[in-house]
Amino acid sequence: MQLRRLEDLDIRGKKVFLRLDLNVPMKDGIITDDTRIREALPTIQYILEHTSKLAMCSHLGRPKKGAHTADDSLETVGVHLAELLERDIVFCDDYGTEPAIQVLSRLDPGQIMLLENLRYQDGEEKNDKDFARVLTEGFDFYVNDAFGTVHREHASVDAAAEIFPPEKRGAGILIQREINALESLLRSAEPPFTVIVGGAKVSDKIGVIMNLLNHCHNLVIGGAMAYTFLKYKGVDVGRSRVEEDKMNLVETIMRTADRRRVMVHLPLDHICAAEFSATSAAVEVGGPDIPAGLMGLDIGPKTIAAFEGVIRRSRTILWNGPMGVFEWPPFAKGTMAVAHAMAVCPGKTMVGGGDSVAAVNMAGVAAKMTHISTGGGAALEFLEGRPLPGIKVLLK
Repeated sequence: MQLRRLEDLDIRGKKVFLRLDLNVPMKDGIITDDTRIREALPTIQYILEHTSKLAMCSHLGRPKKGAHTADDSLETVGVHLAELLERDIVFCDDYGTEPAIQVLSRLDPGQIMLLENLRYQDGEEKNDKDFARVLTEGFDFYVNDAFGTVHREHASVDAAAEIFPPEKRGAGILIQREINALESLLRSAEPPFTVIVGGAKVSDKIGVIMNLLNHCHNLVIGGAMAYTFLKYKGVDVGRSRVEEDKMNLVETIMRTADRRRVMVHLPLDHICAAEFSATSAAVEVGGPDIPAGLMGLDIGPKTIAAFEGVIRRSRTILWNGPMGVFEWPPFAKGTMAVAHAMAVCPGKTMVGGGDSVAAVNMAGVAAKMTHISTGGGAALEFLEGRPLPGIKVLLK
């Protein structure tokens, strides 16, 4: 895949419109994890080495129409970004009335600008071409470094890029790094290649699992989705969450894995509770069958040992999805164990966004991973083989 890179663009002294992913978690107007802001810095700094005429934009959360709060405004993000860059950032909250290019033209030397949350505008998620023109009118170049949004057909990702001639739109440094890492999994993963999937639903992961079965040697399944697989195999799962209507998907995965000679690893024991609650007492169930009154909320010690063994023998690992309800300490051991096992694995380790990123951060081992994807949904769709709108428009 040949992306038009940031380095391919002659942006010296030009006006650059930059789409970023600054969608960070916020609580009571305070940023609780600034990873995505820091990941944006290399591209911003590269652009500022070549031009000071820069307008940045992003979405934040899923704000309700007309009900804007401190937790979905980018103003706090702008303040933190200014501190990291040691630059004065002008916050533009009404670019629908006053075009961004007009604000940019009045900035003092050294000032750059950040637009308010794109999702405050109706045209963003509708991929509205008129809104895209309002956003980008007067700019010379378009750069996208928001990997977490490239699977979205939104105005700032798709329609805005299409406005610019191909030679004046390109991918930022983060997108380049993400695509290179994901392509290496599909093209040249060193065997044994292990895929670890967790989370709630089989239906959310079916596409990526089916595609990765063409490449991997081990498929490790945990989290709530494991109980659907176990029930398919005739195991009693008690009150555990099961997708009864997805047994056909499970059968497809199992038959394909068998045909491809991929080893499927499922939980051997469980940590359970009577209720889905953080205050429920953890009950260890020493075998695969779960009693009728209990539900599985984490993998047990036998499973942890088995999964650690698979990880230890692997040379390439992709992990997406927790092994249990890791936000609650009594049910976090399985997810933490996977994170720590990956941290000492001698091979390449990739964490595919979402809760898995939160887990490696919680475990304190993020720095020991080969690659952590900033975009879980985008990464999964890429690995599934789907065309991504925000990548398609940046190809040479």
